[in-house]
This record gives sequence, structure tokens and C-alpha cells, in this order.
Amino acid sequence: MDTLRAAALIAATLATGLVAGLFYSYACSVMPALRGVDDRAFVDTMRRINVAIVNGWFLVAFLGAAVLGALAAVLHLGRAGFGLVVAGAVLHLATVVITGTVNVPLNNALDAAGPPSAIPDPAAVRASFETTWVRWNTARAVTSTAGFLCLVLALRA
Repeated sequence: MDTLRAAALIAATLATGLVAGLFYSYACSVMPALRGVDDRAFVDTMRRINVAIVNGWFLVAFLGAAVLGALAAVLHLGRAGFGLVVAGAVLHLATVVITGTVNVPLNNALDAAGPPSAIPDPAAVRASFETTWVRWNTARAVTSTAGFLCLVLALRA
């Protein structure tokens, strides 16, 4: 049981760290870089990113962190570090909720606007997307990083 408990916590920590790194990368490099492109290029690039991100590698880490965090919490019940494991799992769950309730619907709205070359007012499409998406990506970068920190500390408990 100790081996399973440790493996679940290590895997949850790794997956959560990967997710935190991804959202951090968007916050400090991808979105600031896109800030400088014209509206049509912004919409086109974000649409391409939104398609590319839905892949097995991302989904294994993103959804795997949630499952592994819950498993690690259950396996740590009554053990040292339990509170940290729960906090890490809950913070990752907050990341999942933010993604599902804010970022994904915004991505879907961007997609629904149609091909960038056919959008009559790409500035309006961008304006209805960018500020909110960036704000909530920053929030999920914070929640996922805090969750990762909790799990790292739990490894030492």
C-alpha cells in the first residue's frame, strides 16, 4: 500500500506540475506575444492553438492530475500530508472548473465566429475573447501552481 500511495502522489504531482507549467507558459509568453499581432492573426492563431491543445498528451496530464489527485487523497486519508494532498487536488479541480466554465466556452465562441478570413470584424471577436480569456488563464495558472506546490510539500510530509 505504501508503494501505491507514493506512486499516486508522485504521479499526481508530476501531472499537476505539467499543467501548471503549461498555463504559466501561456501567461508569461504566449499571450503577451500574441498581444502584438493584428486581430485576424490573433483569432487565427488562437483557433489553431485551441485545436492543437486537444491531444492525448495534454488530456492525460490535465484529466490525469484530477484522477490521480483524488486517488492520492483517498490513499493518504489519516496519514501525514493528507491536508496538503487534498489542497493540491482541490486546487487542480478549481483549474479544471475554470477551464471548463470560462476558457473552453470562450474557445468555442472563437471557433463559432468562423474562419478568420471570413470574419467581418475580427477586432470585435478578439475583444470579446482576449481580456477575459487572459484573466482566467492567469487564475488557472495560479490555482494549478498552488496545487503543484501543495503536492510537492506533501511529498516531503
